[in-house]
Amino acid sequence: MVFADLLFLFLFLPLCLIFYYSTGNATWRNWVLIVFSLIFYGWGEPIWISLLILSSLVDWANSIFIDKHRGTKWAKVGVTFTVVFNLCLLATFKYDVFLVDQVNALLGTQFKAPGYGLPIGISFYTFHTISYVVDVYRGDIKAQRNFPNFLMYVSLFSSLVAGPIIRYAHVEKEIYGRKENLRDFSLGISRFCIGLFKKVIIANIAAEMVAKYMGDKSHVITLTDIHALSSLEAWVGLIMFALQIYFDFSGYSDMAIGLGRMFGFHFRENFEYPYISKSISEFWRRWHISLGSIFRDYVYIPLGGNKKRVYWNLFVVWFLTGMWHGPSWNFIFWGLYFFIFIALEKAFLQKWLDKSPAFIAHLYALIIIIPGWVIFYFTDTQMLAAYVVKMFSFTGSAAGNGEVLNLLSTHLFWLILALILCMPVFHVVKKWIDKKVGRIRFYDTAVIGFNVLLLFICIAQLVGKSYNPFIYFRF
Repeated sequence: MVFADLLFLFLFLPLCLIFYYSTGNATWRNWVLIVFSLIFYGWGEPIWISLLILSSLVDWANSIFIDKHRGTKWAKVGVTFTVVFNLCLLATFKYDVFLVDQVNALLGTQFKAPGYGLPIGISFYTFHTISYVVDVYRGDIKAQRNFPNFLMYVSLFSSLVAGPIIRYAHVEKEIYGRKENLRDFSLGISRFCIGLFKKVIIANIAAEMVAKYMGDKSHVITLTDIHALSSLEAWVGLIMFALQIYFDFSGYSDMAIGLGRMFGFHFRENFEYPYISKSISEFWRRWHISLGSIFRDYVYIPLGGNKKRVYWNLFVVWFLTGMWHGPSWNFIFWGLYFFIFIALEKAFLQKWLDKSPAFIAHLYALIIIIPGWVIFYFTDTQMLAAYVVKMFSFTGSAAGNGEVLNLLSTHLFWLILALILCMPVFHVVKKWIDKKVGRIRFYDTAVIGFNVLLLFICIAQLVGKSYNPFIYFRF
């Protein structure tokens, strides 16, 4: 089940809200969220509910053990066990085939990996539980003694399968003492509708153009197809993917934040208009903020060391960032690609960028960011190499170029809207409206009308469409 699905919009979410608000008891409301979250998570493959509960139970019990033995060697044993246990689960279900393939290639063996299916959201809830136990060990938070409360934090359907990665410390008080109100509920609906619009109207339409030039599961392309592309077609396909992945993922984050708000939770932002960045370092402070903060606080800072170790620490972080995204070399290359430019910026390039005109710095960032997405997209290295060669060969037929120009012209309004949404235009307008809200009549009615319009447009687009999962579901 996904948020951008008629079943979710017209059955699951309304039922969840009805049951949730039909009781005023905080304990029962948490149980409603647990039950609906487990239904949501297990809708396609119920077997993975057991893994989620097992992981939660082990880490919950271990956090209490650590809290009890705080300051002793046993606390260190406990936190080490949690990290090893969770990473082993992740390796078993996400990296087993990849790791066995590397061993076979290195040693000339023929071991066979079990090839388990990938539990949806395992990369996200693993970081939820690890960060929680580490924070208990550090003394930043107290161990949660009530298992249902902890399970609700881990399994909450709004952020379970594709983030944002929620720190326990950020929602600790709201787990048992949140105060729902009409304003939060209204803001939650607005945020959800905006996210749904991003996914259905921007990301899904971009995905159709991506499939045409770069291929996907529904439209498989071959090396021959890539060789037949013009350079313009290759670049347009890649730019469309840059738009697709941003609006797909930020749209999901908007919906998750909006859903959380409907139930009284205040999740932190996960995107802050990353494509307006003026450096690669800034881009990663604006893109998938929750993941970046996890690697900063639980990997980069603990590695410590002097200035010479900074680059080694950055290498480790970006190698792991690439690995986190998937069991394939292209993701590792993608992580190291960004490591190179972040290291260069830290060494000397940032000083030059700070002195450069904003336009030049912004252009530099886009020139690095957009080509980086081609590494992310192709898991097959031959396809990746062929596509990169095609991008920079600057060749192609007039027919191919004419076709892509015609495609862009028919999507001109959509493209302008997508580019506007990449910038904080509406954010600035909203701030102005918020300042004037006391003097604007019918403001609340206008907001309701706007939400209804967005919802209507999205539903019209969804009717008759097949399953359209979010990109980050597979991570």
